[in-house]
Amino acid sequence: MEKAKGCLELNKEEAESVSRLTIQPHRVDFEGSFYEDFAVRGIRVDRVEPGFVSCTFKVPPRLTDKTGNLATGAVVNLVDEVGATIFQVEGRSLTMNVSVDMSISFLGTAKLNDELEIISKVLGRRGGYAGAVVLVRNKETGELIAEGRHSMFAKQGSKL
Repeated sequence: MEKAKGCLELNKEEAESVSRLTIQPHRVDFEGSFYEDFAVRGIRVDRVEPGFVSCTFKVPPRLTDKTGNLATGAVVNLVDEVGATIFQVEGRSLTMNVSVDMSISFLGTAKLNDELEIISKVLGRRGGYAGAVVLVRNKETGELIAEGRHSMFAKQGSKL
């Protein structure tokens, strides 16, 4: 337990950096949230087709770990966001989509300023349940950084 606590503790430099953050309250429908500004800013949609979305993302300093690699949590976030986007694009999105399951294989690393290509493809849909595959690849080298599977459930509208 002590070892785990030690891993989570911030050093002096990290603590000072966190203390300088200013996070304003989010005003719905007026401005972006902290999450939108921090985690998804910079994702650029390049191509959209039925069942397919292609995006590009340049790795920013805010999403790298201590070693300068894109943080694994940021990769998970990219899989979640781009994987969910595919169901919005299909036009069958309903009022509330909820992630049911995600599995991600980390196959490589991305460094600061690497440009990534993120592709999401629909695997299938049955009722309110849908699945997608998301590939995160280094755009310059073609190296596969991660492969994710993302499934979602959407509440179906009434048939009455």
